[in-house]
Amino acid sequence: MRLAPQLRCGLLLLMALSGVPALASIVTITVRTASGTAAEDALIVFDPRDALPPSGRASVAIDQVNKRFVPHVTILRTGTAVTFPNSDKIRHQVYSFSPAKSFDLKLYAGSPKEEVVFDKPGLVVLGCNIHDSMVGFVAVVDSPYFGKVPASGEVAVDLPPGRYAFRIWHPKLAAPLAAKEITVGAAPQAMSLVVDIDAARESVAPWPDAPASH
Repeated sequence: MRLAPQLRCGLLLLMALSGVPALASIVTITVRTASGTAAEDALIVFDPRDALPPSGRASVAIDQVNKRFVPHVTILRTGTAVTFPNSDKIRHQVYSFSPAKSFDLKLYAGSPKEEVVFDKPGLVVLGCNIHDSMVGFVAVVDSPYFGKVPASGEVAVDLPPGRYAFRIWHPKLAAPLAAKEITVGAAPQAMSLVVDIDAARESVAPWPDAPASH
């Protein structure tokens, strides 16, 4: 296992003793804030340093409930089609001006027939032209190996053995974290991270792009 020296968060990598088949290594990541609470909605991405597996067709839904995007933070692979059902009894107009995906769904109620295909990697900030308080995030990545931290603070990702660049993001991350490299073998691994979340941050934390392959 090899970690880059740039480390802005506490990182502990523990190797488990039991083995799993070479085609499925489970990496469990626990992410907490400095105060010990779960860093809910933090996104974890493992970018293969070798070859990416072939992409496939996928679809997800991001709902609108009580003038909120549900889920608030979504991560998906490049090429995924997204629908935006509206479960509120009022109409919404979902849009984004982000470079990774710019679109505008005209004012509607119920479920629009139109899908939005997120075909470029990057961070997409969602909004509603009618309700300025509605903000959501879609992180689009080329890698199929990613996860979102739930309320428990722990997320598991199945990784084939190999070399990976590891990155993490949260909308209120206090400062960007340098990508770190790890090597995954046949044995499961457990990672514990402490990240600095600034709850008072008004601007969105910058998205960490995938490091250049080599």
